[in-house]
Amino acid sequence: MVIQKYTEGWINDFNEIQKALLVAFFELKISIEHIGSTSVPGLAAKPIIDIDLVYNPDVSFDQIKIRLEKIGYYHNGNQGIPGREVFKRSKTTAYHLVLDCIVHHLYVCPVGSKELENHILFRDFLIANVEARVQYQHLKYDLADEVKQDRKKYAALKEEKAKEFINGIIEKAKGNLLSLNVKSHLTIENPG
Repeated sequence: MVIQKYTEGWINDFNEIQKALLVAFFELKISIEHIGSTSVPGLAAKPIIDIDLVYNPDVSFDQIKIRLEKIGYYHNGNQGIPGREVFKRSKTTAYHLVLDCIVHHLYVCPVGSKELENHILFRDFLIANVEARVQYQHLKYDLADEVKQDRKKYAALKEEKAKEFINGIIEKAKGNLLSLNVKSHLTIENPG
Protein backbone atom coordinates (compact mmCIF):
# COMPACT_ATOMS: atom_id res chain seq x y z
CA MET A 1 0.00 0.00 0.00
CA VAL A 2 1.22 3.48 -0.86
CA ILE A 3 -0.87 5.09 1.88
CA GLN A 4 -1.06 3.51 5.30
CA LYS A 5 -3.29 4.21 8.27
CA TYR A 6 -1.68 6.53 10.82
CA THR A 7 0.55 4.89 13.39
CA GLU A 8 2.11 6.44 16.50
CA GLY A 9 5.27 4.57 15.54
CA TRP A 10 6.02 7.37 13.09
CA ILE A 11 6.63 9.77 15.97
CA ASN A 12 8.98 7.22 17.55
CA ASP A 13 10.77 6.85 14.21
CA PHE A 14 11.21 10.62 13.99
CA ASN A 15 12.52 10.76 17.56
CA GLU A 16 15.11 8.06 16.81
CA ILE A 17 16.32 9.87 13.67
CA GLN A 18 16.39 13.18 15.55
CA LYS A 19 18.59 11.68 18.28
CA ALA A 20 21.02 10.30 15.70
CA LEU A 21 21.23 13.64 13.91
CA LEU A 22 21.67 15.65 17.10
CA VAL A 23 24.76 13.61 17.95
CA ALA A 24 26.38 14.83 14.72
CA PHE A 25 25.39 18.45 15.37
CA PHE A 26 25.88 18.59 19.13
CA GLU A 27 27.36 22.12 19.32
CA LEU A 28 25.84 23.76 16.24
CA LYS A 29 22.69 25.86 16.38
CA ILE A 30 20.20 23.70 14.52
CA SER A 31 16.72 22.41 15.09
CA ILE A 32 15.01 19.38 13.63
CA GLU A 33 11.35 19.48 12.58
CA HIS A 34 9.09 16.51 11.85
CA ILE A 35 7.08 17.60 8.81
CA GLY A 36 4.89 15.96 6.21
CA SER A 37 1.93 13.67 6.73
CA THR A 38 3.61 11.36 9.26
CA SER A 39 3.89 14.35 11.61
CA VAL A 40 0.11 14.85 11.72
CA PRO A 41 -1.63 12.59 14.28
CA GLY A 42 -4.50 10.67 12.72
CA LEU A 43 -3.50 11.32 9.10
CA ALA A 44 -2.88 8.36 6.80
CA ALA A 45 0.42 8.68 4.94
CA LYS A 46 3.21 7.05 3.02
CA PRO A 47 5.37 5.50 5.75
CA ILE A 48 8.28 7.86 5.07
CA ILE A 49 9.41 10.31 7.75
CA ASP A 50 9.95 13.83 6.35
CA ILE A 51 12.42 15.96 8.26
CA ASP A 52 13.62 19.55 8.02
CA LEU A 53 17.02 20.21 9.58
CA VAL A 54 16.96 23.97 10.24
CA TYR A 55 20.10 26.02 10.71
CA ASN A 56 20.64 29.54 12.08
CA PRO A 57 22.50 32.32 10.23
CA ASP A 58 25.65 31.82 12.32
CA VAL A 59 25.97 28.27 10.92
CA SER A 60 27.05 27.83 7.30
CA PHE A 61 25.49 25.40 4.88
CA ASP A 62 28.97 23.93 4.31
CA GLN A 63 29.22 23.07 8.02
CA ILE A 64 25.90 21.21 7.76
CA LYS A 65 26.92 19.45 4.55
CA ILE A 66 30.26 18.24 5.99
CA ARG A 67 28.59 16.88 9.14
CA LEU A 68 25.92 15.06 7.12
CA GLU A 69 28.53 13.56 4.79
CA LYS A 70 30.43 12.24 7.81
CA ILE A 71 27.36 10.28 8.91
CA GLY A 72 26.58 8.85 5.49
CA TYR A 73 24.48 11.38 3.57
CA TYR A 74 25.19 13.00 0.24
CA HIS A 75 23.87 16.32 -1.06
CA ASN A 76 21.34 15.89 -3.88
CA GLY A 77 20.79 19.59 -4.69
CA ASN A 78 17.57 21.50 -4.12
CA GLN A 79 15.59 19.54 -6.74
CA GLY A 80 14.14 22.78 -8.09
CA ILE A 81 12.92 24.15 -4.77
CA PRO A 82 14.89 27.16 -3.46
CA GLY A 83 15.47 27.27 0.31
CA ARG A 84 15.40 23.50 0.71
CA GLU A 85 18.43 21.29 0.09
CA VAL A 86 17.92 17.52 -0.22
CA PHE A 87 20.18 14.94 1.41
CA LYS A 88 20.02 11.20 0.79
CA ARG A 89 21.69 8.21 2.37
CA SER A 90 24.86 7.00 0.68
CA LYS A 91 25.11 3.28 0.00
CA THR A 92 28.92 3.38 0.21
CA THR A 93 29.29 4.41 3.86
CA ALA A 94 29.15 2.36 7.01
CA TYR A 95 25.69 1.10 7.91
CA HIS A 96 23.87 3.10 10.59
CA LEU A 97 21.35 1.19 12.71
CA VAL A 98 18.80 4.05 12.78
CA LEU A 99 19.49 6.20 9.73
CA ASP A 100 19.59 3.23 7.34
CA CYS A 101 16.64 1.37 8.86
CA ILE A 102 13.98 4.07 9.03
CA VAL A 103 12.91 5.34 5.63
CA HIS A 104 13.09 9.12 5.65
CA HIS A 105 13.56 12.23 3.55
CA LEU A 106 16.00 14.80 4.93
CA TYR A 107 15.79 18.43 3.89
CA VAL A 108 18.10 21.20 5.08
CA CYS A 109 16.61 24.70 5.32
CA PRO A 110 17.93 27.98 6.67
CA VAL A 111 15.85 29.81 9.24
CA GLY A 112 13.44 32.06 7.33
CA SER A 113 13.22 29.79 4.28
CA LYS A 114 9.86 30.05 2.51
CA GLU A 115 9.80 26.27 2.03
CA LEU A 116 10.39 25.71 5.76
CA GLU A 117 7.59 28.15 6.58
CA ASN A 118 5.23 26.31 4.20
CA HIS A 119 6.10 22.93 5.73
CA ILE A 120 5.36 24.20 9.25
CA LEU A 121 2.18 26.09 8.28
CA PHE A 122 0.78 23.06 6.44
CA ARG A 123 1.62 20.65 9.27
CA ASP A 124 0.25 22.86 12.03
CA PHE A 125 -2.95 23.68 10.13
CA LEU A 126 -3.70 20.00 9.56
CA ILE A 127 -3.01 19.18 13.21
CA ALA A 128 -5.43 21.91 14.33
CA ASN A 129 -8.17 21.35 11.72
CA VAL A 130 -9.88 17.97 11.61
CA GLU A 131 -11.98 18.82 8.54
CA ALA A 132 -8.93 19.79 6.46
CA ARG A 133 -7.08 16.70 7.67
CA VAL A 134 -9.96 14.42 6.63
CA GLN A 135 -10.24 16.13 3.22
CA TYR A 136 -6.51 15.69 2.63
CA GLN A 137 -6.65 12.06 3.69
CA HIS A 138 -9.53 11.35 1.26
CA LEU A 139 -7.60 13.08 -1.52
CA LYS A 140 -4.53 10.93 -0.82
CA TYR A 141 -6.53 7.68 -0.76
CA ASP A 142 -8.29 8.65 -4.01
CA LEU A 143 -4.95 9.35 -5.71
CA ALA A 144 -3.48 6.06 -4.46
CA ASP A 145 -6.51 4.17 -5.80
CA GLU A 146 -6.27 5.99 -9.13
CA VAL A 147 -2.68 4.82 -9.65
CA LYS A 148 -3.41 1.33 -8.26
CA GLN A 149 -0.99 1.81 -5.35
CA ASP A 150 2.06 2.49 -7.58
CA ARG A 151 4.48 4.68 -5.53
CA LYS A 152 6.13 6.49 -8.43
CA LYS A 153 2.87 7.21 -10.19
CA TYR A 154 1.36 8.32 -6.90
CA ALA A 155 4.17 10.85 -6.30
CA ALA A 156 3.73 12.32 -9.78
CA LEU A 157 -0.05 12.47 -9.55
CA LYS A 158 0.06 13.97 -6.05
CA GLU A 159 2.38 16.70 -7.31
CA GLU A 160 -0.12 17.47 -10.05
CA LYS A 161 -3.47 17.07 -8.28
CA ALA A 162 -2.80 17.86 -4.62
CA LYS A 163 -0.81 21.05 -5.20
CA GLU A 164 -3.92 23.26 -5.27
CA PHE A 165 -5.24 21.75 -2.03
CA ILE A 166 -1.85 22.11 -0.28
CA ASN A 167 -1.39 25.71 -1.44
CA GLY A 168 -4.94 26.51 -0.31
CA ILE A 169 -4.19 25.16 3.17
CA ILE A 170 -0.97 27.18 3.36
CA GLU A 171 -2.85 30.36 2.39
CA LYS A 172 -5.54 29.66 5.02
CA ALA A 173 -2.82 29.11 7.61
CA LYS A 174 -1.13 32.39 6.66
CA GLY A 175 -4.48 34.15 6.90
CA ASN A 176 -5.05 32.68 10.37
CA LEU A 177 -1.62 33.87 11.49
CA LEU A 178 -2.25 37.34 10.13
CA SER A 179 -5.62 37.43 11.89
CA LEU A 180 -4.04 36.32 15.17
CA ASN A 181 -1.28 38.92 14.85
CA VAL A 182 -3.80 41.68 14.12
CA LYS A 183 -6.02 40.64 17.06
CA SER A 184 -2.98 40.41 19.34
CA HIS A 185 -1.78 43.81 18.17
CA LEU A 186 -5.22 45.35 18.68
CA THR A 187 -5.46 43.85 22.15
CA ILE A 188 -2.12 45.32 23.12
CA GLU A 189 -2.90 48.76 21.73
CA ASN A 190 -6.43 48.82 23.14
CA PRO A 191 -6.18 47.09 26.54
CA GLY A 192 -9.70 48.07 27.21
